[in-house]
Amino acid sequence: MTAATSLREHTRAVLEARREDLIDLSHALHADPELAYEEHRSARRIADLVEAAGFDTERGAYGLPTAFRATAGSGDLVIGICAEYDALPGIGHACGHNVNGAAAVAAALALAPYADDLGITVKLLGTPAEESGGGKVDMLRAGAFDDVAAAMMVHAAPQDAVGMTSQAIGSWKVSYTGRAAHAAAMPERGVNAADALMIAQVAIAAHRQQMLPGAVVSGVVTHGGDAANVIPALATADYDCRAATFEELRELQARVRACFEAGALATGAELALEAVGNDYADLRQDLDIARGYLAAARDLGRGIQDVDPTLRGGSTDMGNVSHLVPTIHPMIGYDSGDAVMHNPDFTRYGTTPQADRAVLDGGLAMAWTALGLATETPHRTALLARRAARAPFTRPSPE
Repeated sequence: MTAATSLREHTRAVLEARREDLIDLSHALHADPELAYEEHRSARRIADLVEAAGFDTERGAYGLPTAFRATAGSGDLVIGICAEYDALPGIGHACGHNVNGAAAVAAALALAPYADDLGITVKLLGTPAEESGGGKVDMLRAGAFDDVAAAMMVHAAPQDAVGMTSQAIGSWKVSYTGRAAHAAAMPERGVNAADALMIAQVAIAAHRQQMLPGAVVSGVVTHGGDAANVIPALATADYDCRAATFEELRELQARVRACFEAGALATGAELALEAVGNDYADLRQDLDIARGYLAAARDLGRGIQDVDPTLRGGSTDMGNVSHLVPTIHPMIGYDSGDAVMHNPDFTRYGTTPQADRAVLDGGLAMAWTALGLATETPHRTALLARRAARAPFTRPSPE
């Protein structure tokens, strides 16, 4: 048995010994869903478990009450493992973050006993608010990833996938303030906020022909008036802009902002655009690390296809991490019938035996990937060199 094979078997044994704890954690997160930046019980459950396992743990880390940092080992190669645990309004863990979070814990627990021998630091990061807000971006700005040489997590899905990208996204709350007036007796005294929003929507629709490939603008009107005989004094909407890259997102946002300004200019209403959380960058997975994960997952019997960077998912704040740190974000699949993520039916599959298997396989595949990064000299040397050469995360906040 080679040294690498022996380490793999040792980490597998660690997870087998913690199997019940990990499955219980996944089920507890699933049964008690909490929304973005409010995941107090979820963060506490995970922090309690890893602290009891000997991790040096800081709760409320990086200025976020529901973030945490837990480390084991003191090596110069810092492996960041991201745990997600926020849920969706009304439909709970319909994105499977209970699986994501428990798998991250599994990887960290598997590596911890061997961290010093491997010359690594295992850095488990509790990352709140992926579904809305972007906790990882907050944590980037606070320095959470400054020492991380490689970052990884797995994400629940109906099937396995490795290497995929995602779309950059920025969200706005839009409001127009006009002036109410009787719609029949004195309409000339009013300033129609609903008309301003309508003009903006028409302008956005007209711009679609000139949008870059892959760009998407979507929105809903959340308020358009109260009575037909009153000129609406307030109109509000929620809008998302998505693009293939962060740079293209900025270009799209500038054009869409101009469309909203056109509504204000045409009617005299006042426009307010409020950014919702952080903008998410596109996901850029490190293909060398992804190939290591692919090999590990196949060795675990996962029916997984080749690394495919052309696959595109939704949007994730792990994209922002990937612009700074060599990153992987593979999907770990389990049967969910006809349901896909963010569908209420996906929620009920999150505690099945297949989902439990995904927790353990995802954790072990990440642990084995980290073993390769630590023990294979070219990988280790390249990661440390990239870490030494890069600047801290300084991307400006959205305007």
